Amino acid sequence: MKRTCKNCLLPRDAGAVLDDSGVCSFCREYNRTDHRADEEARAAREADLEQALKDCRGKGEYDVLVNFSGGKDSCYLLYKLKTEYNLNVLAFTTDMNVPDVAWDNIKRTIQHLGIKHLVYTPNRDFYRRLYRHLLQNQEARGAVRTVCYVCAPLFEGYALAEAVKRQIPLVVAGYSPGQPEADRMVYEFSRSMIASDWTPPEVRESGLFSDEELEYFWNPSRYPAGTQFPRYLAPFHAWPYSQEDVMKKVVQLGLAASSKNASPVHSNCPLNWLLMYSDLKNLHYNPYLPEFAALIREGKANRTQWRVTIPVVNTMIRTKTFLGRNVTTSLEWLDLKTDDLKITRPAAVANVPAERPAPVAVRPGSGDATGEHA
Repeated sequence: MKRTCKNCLLPRDAGAVLDDSGVCSFCREYNRTDHRADEEARAAREADLEQALKDCRGKGEYDVLVNFSGGKDSCYLLYKLKTEYNLNVLAFTTDMNVPDVAWDNIKRTIQHLGIKHLVYTPNRDFYRRLYRHLLQNQEARGAVRTVCYVCAPLFEGYALAEAVKRQIPLVVAGYSPGQPEADRMVYEFSRSMIASDWTPPEVRESGLFSDEELEYFWNPSRYPAGTQFPRYLAPFHAWPYSQEDVMKKVVQLGLAASSKNASPVHSNCPLNWLLMYSDLKNLHYNPYLPEFAALIREGKANRTQWRVTIPVVNTMIRTKTFLGRNVTTSLEWLDLKTDDLKITRPAAVANVPAERPAPVAVRPGSGDATGEHA
């Protein structure tokens, strides 16, 4: 019996319902759908983005803040904003488990483009305790969904706080189509979401974290009434996107040293290898397959490349060899055993809380240990 869709590579365990020809229901639906409305929506987002990139000029200390991970997409995003749009850009990196390959991309891109770079180093002990708690109390969709949907809003919140501090009107991230899931964002965080407290209830209610530590999460009620918050956009949700083209371009432009450095496999957060291990163990499929399958289905990623790469990555994870050694390193850092990686909760609606009224509060937040580089 076939186990994966012959078209998009989505496995049965991830929800693929295959017909007799080996094609999944998602591909069948995609192939019989008229996508003109999708293209019209993308074009509308692109028009809005072009206007936003005009409107942001000269409004603050910088025109735009870019959340800069050192992956291929954020490198290419910086290039486009600096070179094609001639914007005054601040690159912002949260230094929490950034791998060596990503650091090499960061250094190359900053040097090549000559832009300002701010590095924020958060409290590592807080993250260690946060990851321990989340991995032992995963929601039904597994470790990546549980951890990344708490961790990403932290990083996004740091960027928002820095933009508010410097009166930067626009924050952007290199999310490719399908990142994050649509229940959190398609192209833009809504104004009501940015006006909400992002502290996850499961973290607050655990009793493991102090009030001071909970303030690491974005909460606009810490700002005076009338504070202007930036827009937060994902430009690759608006521009036409090809994963393969971006990987080639960052190498051609000198932003990444090689195709290895441009690969999301090598520039990935080291903890992610443990998250994937946990999901292979508990869910029986790699949690990134639905995302990559959608890109393949839509012609935005190379099917042949991922048909080869996915089994190699999964083997490294299961055997904890080569890049999969990050599984063992992360388990040791967190003082966890593989049996501790457990699903204990039903699926959450989202790790960003429901909307709340716009805040009225009294004091601005601040960050720790930042370093700015030319």
